[in-house]
Amino acid sequence: MSTHQLYYGDNLTILQEYVPDESVNLIYIDPPFNTGKLQQRTELKVKQDAQGDRVGFQGRTYRTTKGKSTHYSDKFESLDDYLQFLRPRFEEAYRVLHPNGSFFLHIDYREVHYCKVILDEIFGRESFMNEIIWAYDYGGRAKSWWPAKHDNILWYAKTPKHYIFNFDEMDRIPYMAPGLVGKEKAARGKTPTDVWWHTIVSTNGSEKTGYPTQKPLGILNRIVKVHSSPEDILLDFFAGSGTFGEAAALHDRSSILVDNNIPAIKCIMHRLALYGIQLVNADYTALQTQKIE
Repeated sequence: MSTHQLYYGDNLTILQEYVPDESVNLIYIDPPFNTGKLQQRTELKVKQDAQGDRVGFQGRTYRTTKGKSTHYSDKFESLDDYLQFLRPRFEEAYRVLHPNGSFFLHIDYREVHYCKVILDEIFGRESFMNEIIWAYDYGGRAKSWWPAKHDNILWYAKTPKHYIFNFDEMDRIPYMAPGLVGKEKAARGKTPTDVWWHTIVSTNGSEKTGYPTQKPLGILNRIVKVHSSPEDILLDFFAGSGTFGEAAALHDRSSILVDNNIPAIKCIMHRLALYGIQLVNADYTALQTQKIE
């Protein structure tokens, strides 16, 4: 039976004090991207209304009302500050990772090159397995450069000749030209490459939590199923909305989640309530004063 632990506080301190050496089978982190912006999301509730303020599919009109907002700062004073923030956390990730485990860093095009240099130093260049491109299509389109519509995910195996890769657990994708491969192959689908086409979290879908930078469950499900086994322990120390924890729970893996943002803690507790999430902290004072419910 899987168990799920949630820590509130500085992830470096929590990793050093609470997570033993080589105890975690799979790590995925989605740290701040250092965009220099205040990341903010406001929930929108939409109801069909002939006098509404928004036009949708087939010309139908809808009225929108604003719900709660969540935000966090994604700004460091300099690139050096950002990398000095990440390096000791990468080192802790290497320490706690099982010899047969994998580490995934979800980052964007601005910082991925710098992060890869640091990870090559810590894990070894031979441990670098893939750069996965998550491609999507939403938002505005610039008229003076090619609009960026992808994130980067770096995969490192701690022991490059011994790691988990459950090929048969991989979700298959449709052929672009199914008529060229025959009915049997078309029905089975093909295996993904290192470019993953997947929509963002729908603004009105049941998966949406309202948390800034929430990542799709489909992306995390793929990583969990292929790169870990049932009853493994999974770790996300920039847990955010808790998507990695939910993916772990859905596939009978245990999780350790860490975040220092109160809206994130609330979101995770609500999201994983059905799976028995346990809030673990040495000092609850800060949580109590900020009214965790």
